[in-house]
Amino acid sequence: MYYINDLFHNQILITAATAWLMAQVIKFIIHLILHKKVVWERLIGDGGMPSCHSCTVVATATAVGIHCGLGSPEFSIAAILAIIVMHDATGVRLETGKQAAIINDMMEILKDMGSSMKTSHEKLTEFVGHTPFQVAVGGLLGLIYSFLLNR
Repeated sequence: MYYINDLFHNQILITAATAWLMAQVIKFIIHLILHKKVVWERLIGDGGMPSCHSCTVVATATAVGIHCGLGSPEFSIAAILAIIVMHDATGVRLETGKQAAIINDMMEILKDMGSSMKTSHEKLTEFVGHTPFQVAVGGLLGLIYSFLLNR
């Protein structure tokens, strides 16, 4: 029984989970304002502004630094993980989104040309990665949020 109590009182876990939720809600609102339509997938989906992955990992690393110290092995692990996640968001995942957009366009062109080619794939997801600005804003949001929650 103590495990569940410990889980729900784990300040670092609470910081990470609520930072993710906050960033997702902000992403949903920004998308709503910019596109003037409700897209529920923006509440849980990847890509967009701000980077929820960056917000979550930076909030986690910051909370670990506050609770365990900047010289702790725990902070080292959290910080390196944050760097890897943020690099991946602007590298591999951003390129994956660009490639998905090109493939989707090619499939549309083939369809418009009357191609009889059968395809079983649905439209590929284009919102996958982030621009460096989206990652930076997500990271800054996670840093500020974690400091406010863990002061």
